[in-house]
Amino acid sequence: MGVKEASAIAAATGNGDEGARLSPFFTSGWGVFLLCTFCCLLWGSAFPCIKLGYRLFSIPAGDYGSQLLFAGVRFFLAGVMVTAFMSVRRGHFLRPRVDELPVVMLLSTFQTIVQYLCFYVGLAFAMGTTSSIITASSNFFAILLSALAFRQERLTGRKLLGCALGFAGVVVVNLGSLGRGGFALGGEGLILLSALSGGLVTCLLRRHTQEHDPVMLSGWQFMLGGLVLAGLGLALGGHLSSPSIAGVLLVLYMGFISAAAYSVMSQLLSVNAVSRIAVFRFMTPVFGFLLSALLLGEAGSIDPLRSVLALVLVSAGIVVVNVAPGARGRAA
Repeated sequence: MGVKEASAIAAATGNGDEGARLSPFFTSGWGVFLLCTFCCLLWGSAFPCIKLGYRLFSIPAGDYGSQLLFAGVRFFLAGVMVTAFMSVRRGHFLRPRVDELPVVMLLSTFQTIVQYLCFYVGLAFAMGTTSSIITASSNFFAILLSALAFRQERLTGRKLLGCALGFAGVVVVNLGSLGRGGFALGGEGLILLSALSGGLVTCLLRRHTQEHDPVMLSGWQFMLGGLVLAGLGLALGGHLSSPSIAGVLLVLYMGFISAAAYSVMSQLLSVNAVSRIAVFRFMTPVFGFLLSALLLGEAGSIDPLRSVLALVLVSAGIVVVNVAPGARGRAA
């Protein structure tokens, strides 16, 4: 990655003037590709990291309280990272104005609390591969809500085709492990609600990051949401075992995943149409599958042909959406 690309990633956590100065990179083809790939690689790595975290902190599969506490610590730490780093960089404490608190609370509700509460609880009653596919539907929800509810852009056949190709890639990479578990409201139903919440917050970020500091919103909504999740986890009797050095390093990395990826993504959504950015997120479950197989000692589960086909389909979907008229820049 060159100096220009590295500077752009750093600028995604900068102030409004700096973001505006580098906005051409954030709307250029290569800029959007590199930054979205950076975010999706980070998010993809979270899949195996969560499982590793459960092992390191001795969290059993059905212990929802401890799982929510673990998630709350991760997201609160992410918010602290963003806020502390940018406060030092800007020379003053980064905090929302009084009139911005409702926006922080709104984003925190759907971005962190509802989305991850439904995800963690639902995952305990749903198959992992099925959950991965349902989670990918968040990108469909984002584009449909952006066009039909928020009127942020027009819905076109090309955008729907791109989404269909990306979704097909997610299905293909999971074909070998799909089961016949059906659909349970307390399992897959909650995963679907989590995906809907994720799609909704993408549109909310598109709206509010054009009027408010994207980095400030990311930092404070993570801290608020992390506190709520941790509180719910403690109320459910959750606890974490004494962490090892490896456990501490893992939590720090997972905090960095959320801090960096969401700060960059918020900046991207402030200057690009939702459809242009959302379609890239089909890469996340594909990266998650591949990284989980490699990092968790499950390399034997990778089918090279299926993996390549999945990446080709996702890439085709990205190309289809991003050559659509009006896909670049601010949507009408």
